[in-house]
Amino acid sequence: MSTIEMQNSSSGLNPRDFQETIEGKATDLFVLRNTKGMEVALTNYGCALLAIMVPDRKGKCANVILGHDSIGHVKNSPEPFLNTVIGRYANRIARGHFLLHGKEYRLDVNNVPNTLHGGNGGFHSRVWDVVRKDEGSITLRYLSPDGEEGFPGNLSVELVYSVAPDCNRLEMHYRAVSDQDTVVNLTHHGFFNLQGVSALAPSILNHKLCINADYYLPIDSVAIPTGEILKVDDTPMDFRIPHAIGERIDAPFEQLRRGNGYDHCYVLRKAERGELSWAATCAEPTSGRTLAVYTTEPGMQLYTGNGLSGFCGAHGAVFPVRSAVCFEAQCFPDAPNHSYFPSSVLHSGKEYRQTTLYEFGIQE
Repeated sequence: MSTIEMQNSSSGLNPRDFQETIEGKATDLFVLRNTKGMEVALTNYGCALLAIMVPDRKGKCANVILGHDSIGHVKNSPEPFLNTVIGRYANRIARGHFLLHGKEYRLDVNNVPNTLHGGNGGFHSRVWDVVRKDEGSITLRYLSPDGEEGFPGNLSVELVYSVAPDCNRLEMHYRAVSDQDTVVNLTHHGFFNLQGVSALAPSILNHKLCINADYYLPIDSVAIPTGEILKVDDTPMDFRIPHAIGERIDAPFEQLRRGNGYDHCYVLRKAERGELSWAATCAEPTSGRTLAVYTTEPGMQLYTGNGLSGFCGAHGAVFPVRSAVCFEAQCFPDAPNHSYFPSSVLHSGKEYRQTTLYEFGIQE
């Protein structure tokens, strides 16, 4: 990044704070921009987003994603998945194992008794290679070797982040191929707060949310899907019409108790598998900012920052419990252990593809 780029960066991040060599690979700060006032800052360590600057109804730009301001803070974050790419398998796999073609694979158990987000050495903790970069996009690549965290096959993964030129939309396009049959479930774990991150990140309980789903996956006591696919009707899980996140989050409902709030996968309405369609819309009344999520994935994990502990982030900001909401587009959790869930198997030589879009707007 040039000195001029750094001076014009509205996020206030310094490239020097992200320049380090980790396991022989260089990390850095990268900034994407469009002409509509959007700026996205990221690093190639875990493909972590550091800031998304978008305007409110008065035209004032603020960062709407929790983030860190140095590579050291990203590496050592109390929330290791903060705004990173998740792989090889997003969400949980029960008891850290699965069968594929009759063979058992044992994974890193990092969320006892389960594997969470690919294990401790998942894609969130890897330095990705920067293949190309221009003003509005960046292409990153990672080769996950056979056996990494217990998963089979050499998996080559490519991610393109881009900002749309004509609107404030962040696009994420994923591709992956493997030389063996394997399981793949990628997502982005963005922690959003549309009011804007300040010295003390405000609660997201006032954010109004609408989700395009008639069903969700209930979880057991260790956050693994029970195998049921339940209707949202007449429950606090129903966001088919907009509700404030905080309206029912503490309702005496067993699923909310098990997740300590919302931490559940929604079954998105799809005309056909793989279509790019609307998943959710979130609106923050104070700023007027909105976020619409579109994805090709069959599910979306709603997580309301229930585990945030009040740690410090970029520029000394504090991130207390429920100061962010996540929309993790993905295949279903623990799908390798549920034969009737949409398959997460990627066959050798076939191509995994996913597109997820975050489009920001203004509600007058």
